[in-house]
Amino acid sequence: MLSAPDGLLRPDDGDAYRQALRLLRDRSGLPVIFGGQVLDGNLTLAQFLGVRTSGLRGLRVAPGTGLGGRVLAAARPMTLNDYGTAGSITHDYDTPVLAEGIRAVTAVPVTVQGAVRGVLYAADRGPDPLGGRAQSLLADTAHRLAAELSVRDEVDRRLRLARTLPAAPADPRLTEELRALHAELRGIAQDAADPALRARLQSAARRLTTLTSPQDPPPPNPLSPRELDVLSQVALGCTNAEAADRLSLHPETVKAYLRSAMRKLDAHTRHEAVVSARRRGILP
Repeated sequence: MLSAPDGLLRPDDGDAYRQALRLLRDRSGLPVIFGGQVLDGNLTLAQFLGVRTSGLRGLRVAPGTGLGGRVLAAARPMTLNDYGTAGSITHDYDTPVLAEGIRAVTAVPVTVQGAVRGVLYAADRGPDPLGGRAQSLLADTAHRLAAELSVRDEVDRRLRLARTLPAAPADPRLTEELRALHAELRGIAQDAADPALRARLQSAARRLTTLTSPQDPPPPNPLSPRELDVLSQVALGCTNAEAADRLSLHPETVKAYLRSAMRKLDAHTRHEAVVSARRRGILP
């Protein structure tokens, strides 16, 4: 975990880049894969698989320079069949790139909300250009990584919003917003590929329940995470179909989770289950 300037504990985004590169290697079998994040306006290369030298490690690439800098500035993918002779880029970084033996290379931006947050590269030392499949897999990996970073950004935004809410909101509208925030945090958690981030989201959702129903000590929670996810959507007035759509579940699966939650809470109706959960401090 990294501590942000505002005190939020955000998982190290470098871990997400490393996971993305490992996935790409397993899917593509490409010999050289690397990438990095945009920090202070420059691209810093920090994650590598298949490299033989250390020349690229920590390399800072300015916008518009080299292949990565061109991708950063244009916010679009770019492919070179022979890096050493390419006339479409500057050659500021030839020494470390050519020392690695790289010839064919593709670079793809990791774009979140219109901003390039990083660049991923796939390269080969052989004379043949990278095929369309390799380029497609690289683009798909960048897209998946961008989605993960977007989830992390939304988590931070939601946690900042939660901090602005009063400890015991008296206004019913604030209470309803808090409940909607709780349900959305649990929904976002299901989209998080990083287990640590998912656990952090679920923990944040649990903390929100204490703002409207403080308990010391809290009673045990008999519900499974998925049962609580479903019940949090039901508490917002969602139908089974709506809850299924929000949680990417089948409607029959939602019904099964809801029946199980009702049984554990000794409730005979959906409404009773929600009331019981709020009394126990399980829901806000």
